[in-house]
Amino acid sequence: MEKLRTTVNQIAYTPKSEVLSTLSPLHLSIIPLLFLSSSLYKIALSFRHTLHHFGFLRKHRLPVPVISVGNLTWGGNGKTPMVEFIANWLANDFGVSPLILTRGYGGGDEAKMLQRHFIGTSVKIGVGANRAATAASFLHKHGFVYPLDIVSFKKQIPERRIVSDKIGVAILDDGMQHVSMSRDLEIVMVNALSPWGNRHLLPFGPLREPLTSFSRANAAVIHHSDLVSDQNLSVIKSTILKANRFLPIYLSTMTPTHFFKPPRVSIQLSLEVVYEKIVLCVSAIGSPNSLVQKIQKMGPLFVDRLDYSDHHQFQNEDIMRIKARLEHLKNKFGSKPIIVMTEKDYDRDHKILGSLEPFEVLVLCCKLKILDHKEDEFKKLLICSLS
Repeated sequence: MEKLRTTVNQIAYTPKSEVLSTLSPLHLSIIPLLFLSSSLYKIALSFRHTLHHFGFLRKHRLPVPVISVGNLTWGGNGKTPMVEFIANWLANDFGVSPLILTRGYGGGDEAKMLQRHFIGTSVKIGVGANRAATAASFLHKHGFVYPLDIVSFKKQIPERRIVSDKIGVAILDDGMQHVSMSRDLEIVMVNALSPWGNRHLLPFGPLREPLTSFSRANAAVIHHSDLVSDQNLSVIKSTILKANRFLPIYLSTMTPTHFFKPPRVSIQLSLEVVYEKIVLCVSAIGSPNSLVQKIQKMGPLFVDRLDYSDHHQFQNEDIMRIKARLEHLKNKFGSKPIIVMTEKDYDRDHKILGSLEPFEVLVLCCKLKILDHKEDEFKKLLICSLS
């Protein structure tokens, strides 16, 4: 299954002009099947949107404002970091208790990470495919505040602010395609490192919806924008504005803050711990290049990598492959290498990491940051959706 995912991913991100010269005969042989499946998906997607548009399928309206954070392609777009950024701001800086609604896809790695980050806070995490039912359960249990007194919240001194346990806002994680729930703000995340692939719909391409769906958005955020050239950024912006010429566009990045060594999650290690070290980056995330580029900037002696498909559950054969690569690096450089993973990989199944002993595992922690001094402008956009 992992090989099939890798093959489909390679096809999806191979430019049309390079298909014949780049892909193997095996890859080329499954393209007709993928293309047919993509065509059927497009028909089903259009039919579903039509049913919602004409009211044949009803939309759920929650009694609190809803902020949706989604994307048009699979994985690596920064949805969950953006959800965490918004939830942190609402709870800590604005005094509003948010409810995060997430599917818990792929073993629930992102949901587990959010639960670990927000433990002991007013932020609530609702996990389940039926997000309307999940929201109803949390709203019944904790109650809700509506309408929000925006002026009153703004005037409060942060140190004296009391955050109500009642839910004031719902945040839809991966909400773009969850059209059965009404929302007050639609934020679309874009991965600057691999924005559209071959521009086909799933499974032939990486698009979950056509690029014209930017017309439904209230804001676009180009994530990992610091890792690409200004020219590439301009092309991405142009593509977005072609679909929605008045859409506000923001840039974001993941800023490394520290490492931790499992299982000591609370002990923060400096980013300098990998300086002049041999590092093996092991990840099963949507954008593994972003991890590797972040580590390379920290001054290690050498960086190697093992990439798996997004949400991949590490098995015993994976551990054997990782340890074999570690032994190779140890013999080549004469010193024991360090394994670096993301928090998402850690939270997916941290128990299996014990199988990597005696090698050291470090987990990189990052925070999303809005670039170009536009954070205040972005927060004003959020505030408008709460009114």
